[in-house]
Amino acid sequence: MSENGQSIVSVLENRMSKMSKGHKKIAAYMIEHYDKAAFMTASKLGSVVGVSESTVVRFAAEMGYEGYPEMQRALRGFTSSRLTSIQRMDVMNDHLSGEDILSRILSFDIEQIRRTLEEINRDEFERTVDELVAAKSIYVIGARSAAVLARFIVFYFNIMVENCKIVHTTSTSEMFEQILGIGEGDIMIGVSFPRYSKHTVKAFRYAHERGAKVIAITDSESSPLAKYADHLLTAHSDMASFADSLVAPMSLINALICAVGMRKKDYVENNFKTLEKIWDKYEVFEKNDDQDYDLPDRDLPDIDI
Repeated sequence: MSENGQSIVSVLENRMSKMSKGHKKIAAYMIEHYDKAAFMTASKLGSVVGVSESTVVRFAAEMGYEGYPEMQRALRGFTSSRLTSIQRMDVMNDHLSGEDILSRILSFDIEQIRRTLEEINRDEFERTVDELVAAKSIYVIGARSAAVLARFIVFYFNIMVENCKIVHTTSTSEMFEQILGIGEGDIMIGVSFPRYSKHTVKAFRYAHERGAKVIAITDSESSPLAKYADHLLTAHSDMASFADSLVAPMSLINALICAVGMRKKDYVENNFKTLEKIWDKYEVFEKNDDQDYDLPDRDLPDIDI
């Protein structure tokens, strides 16, 4: 939550002089140790600063939140783009020490998908599908850990559309050389989560200025990608460890792929029929001896592999 565009920490700093003694303790700790406070329960935060759990809950209400969990989410949003890898390690050690890590992380990821499903703008999702189906060319960019998601999009979109390409971000100059010709009728899909990639933001700005439609897959409206996006799809990726949680973004992307595929059903089916013949002829996949495909006969070129 922000007040006139301010972060939660800025709001705390501005209001602290008018707070009660107990509330000042909470605010001071959250400002100084936001990286740790963002992952504490109300009981734990109260114990650390020397106030009761109920005081922490009242503090959240005083700050304008419906409850402590909402205030905690706002603090996590502030925290996620600011933590270094070392700080993330510290948070993980504090947050998961002594826990059943397998159960805790999987439960955490399930929660990310649940919250994404509850909060996704379905009309915006459908408008995004419309744009993708009508696109002349599609450029997909994602840096660092988001590169995995970008490659996943391109892998399937190459089967569903005629012109889809990955934008490599090894260097700024190389990136701009790849998107030099982007313009009206084209689409750029960008995937970025905290800590946000400057390469992706720069590419978004260029594509926007060239008149291309820009689709952002990111975590919130405050993401730097949102400034240049024609369509914004958000998914939760709250940090549980030094490794980014990309389960909810991947699930959202999977839904996007399926929606576009259903809209281009005939085209996709024809491509898969051809691919099955190719895979069978050139023995791409292992298969059972009794496995047989009833596919239309289509001439395929001989390729040495």
